[in-house]
Amino acid sequence: MRTKVTLILLFLNVALFFFIFQFERRWKTENAFLEARRRVLSAETADIRSLEITGGNPVRTLALAKRGDTWFVTAPLEWPANPAAVSRILTELQFLEHETSFNVSDLAKNGQSLADYGLEHPSLTIAFTSGDPAEHPSVTVLRLGDITKDGLRLYLLSPDGERIHVVSQSLARSLGLTADDLRADALFTIPVFEARSLSLQTAAPASLRIRLRRDGSRWSFETPIIARASKAATELAINGLNGLRVTSFVTANPPAVLPAANPSLRVTLEGNNRRETLILGNLVHPDSTAPADRDEYYGQLEGRSALFTVKIPSGPAELMDTLRTAQVSLRETHILEFDAPAVTAITLTAPNQPELILQRLETGTQSADNSAWQIVRRGESSVGPQTLPADRSAVQRLLDQLSRLAVTDFKSGFKSDAPTAADLEAWGFNRPEREVFLTLGGGAAPLSVQLGTDAKHNVYARLGPAANPGSSIYAVDSAILRELPVAPRAWRDRLLRELPAGARLTALKLTDLTGGQVLLDITLDEAGHPPASARNPEAVAATLTQLRTLRAKEFVLDQFADKVVVAGEERPWRYRLEATAMLVGGVGEQTSVTTLFLTSRVGGDQQLAGSPANEFNAVFSIEQPLLDALWTITEAPRDPGPPPATEPAPAPAPTTEPKK
Repeated sequence: MRTKVTLILLFLNVALFFFIFQFERRWKTENAFLEARRRVLSAETADIRSLEITGGNPVRTLALAKRGDTWFVTAPLEWPANPAAVSRILTELQFLEHETSFNVSDLAKNGQSLADYGLEHPSLTIAFTSGDPAEHPSVTVLRLGDITKDGLRLYLLSPDGERIHVVSQSLARSLGLTADDLRADALFTIPVFEARSLSLQTAAPASLRIRLRRDGSRWSFETPIIARASKAATELAINGLNGLRVTSFVTANPPAVLPAANPSLRVTLEGNNRRETLILGNLVHPDSTAPADRDEYYGQLEGRSALFTVKIPSGPAELMDTLRTAQVSLRETHILEFDAPAVTAITLTAPNQPELILQRLETGTQSADNSAWQIVRRGESSVGPQTLPADRSAVQRLLDQLSRLAVTDFKSGFKSDAPTAADLEAWGFNRPEREVFLTLGGGAAPLSVQLGTDAKHNVYARLGPAANPGSSIYAVDSAILRELPVAPRAWRDRLLRELPAGARLTALKLTDLTGGQVLLDITLDEAGHPPASARNPEAVAATLTQLRTLRAKEFVLDQFADKVVVAGEERPWRYRLEATAMLVGGVGEQTSVTTLFLTSRVGGDQQLAGSPANEFNAVFSIEQPLLDALWTITEAPRDPGPPPATEPAPAPAPTTEPKK
């Protein structure tokens, strides 16, 4: 009995497993198949290489082909395709799904045919090929019929012609693009960062060829001259070329002479392993007076027969004007190109004057932008060169002025790229007013520029050594000569002396040299304050403050002299100022006396001071705070002061009259 029950249960289990394996698996497979079959197309859309769309009223054919990674419209005329429009069509085909579908063989049972769905004569047909064209690619054809009665979808016949799919109208909208929609309207596709060269050729008979080449971040002319090009102007021109768009394609009434046969301008842009050339012809409306018509030209792209029109602004400083005058408009207007922190020395020369050298001091504790400079003066052979501290701000200003040295006028500032001997003489380069030599660190080649003047005192600049007769000549601002004095006093550090924190002033004496009168003679206390009995203590305190940090407003003479020119007359010094300072250090107390000779005050803001050769060895004008303080001290002894106050007279005593 138990054996029979066991066999029955075993049989039922086997039957159950067979049912699950045979039928339920099939149901799941069919469901997955039906889910997958919502996609109208499958693997044939993975690598589409060409498309042909036929339809419309009248019937038209648009063909596209993929070459490398770029799509082109091949019919009705050959032209690069709009990547966005092609991507939209490919996406629609790859993800095309139906809402429902039914077999064509079932139509006859219901008394229907393909004509009832608009598929016997489709409104639109698309044929595309997949795979490598050289290896017999497969061709897939889709036919689009009528719109469904609800107006939301349309009928589509499958590639094998056996099923009708109901799909979204988005496919029809993507395939219904016109030729203008499918064509890219940009003429140049090489961006600025990829551009390697820019070439231009004007019309015959001049046929001027201009080529600019990019080297790193710099642009330079290779032809017809070798010169620096303006990075900003060149990249703006390339951006302008990338901004050009086709105005319209010419399919009827072409000009008698095509641009390729007689170009008025050829523009070539080269990038990474590709080049694009725009060939411009004549104006579309040469006889028109409308400003907009004067900017529209016939054009072609090299290697393509399509004829189109393009609008290029041609007013002053516009793109067409820049292209036609590229030899000037794309030139670098700045004369010198250097990195200021890399300059280690500056040499200035002028006729009949010794050369002046400004030399950077590399102390190792300052950055290149904040390092100290010194003046190197050529002395006698037995003495050797002498050095003085240079004014760092003045040197920095000089470097800034040289880096900004540029042509004065954009059109006429480039005087000559091949000057003759007569030109050099007329512009003053036989004996330049100034020569500037820049020594650069890091092994870089030095830079030099000459400045000449003509009979009208116009100033011109010329790069390179005097032995280079072919260097270009530029007209520059005449103010640059005022920035290039060769006298050492113009570059000398204005800070003459600054007492250290441990030093203090102990005495101050001021003597009028005309009669030997001592105007001030005081001894300072431990804190450096004048005694309470000193006259004008505020002026004395201000004088002491200025003497601790003694600065020159400007230098008048490079060396000390016994007499100076004051108000147009040579005069001896009027005053002598002596300041005693004490420095406490490791070797004990050290005392030094600083002596300044002074003139009388000249005007409201000038008084000259001189320091002997054993101290600062210079004649300079003092700064306003010291000038005002000394004026108070020197004039105080001569000031009688206000008149003494008088007591008012006593009022008369009142009188009384006797009564009558």
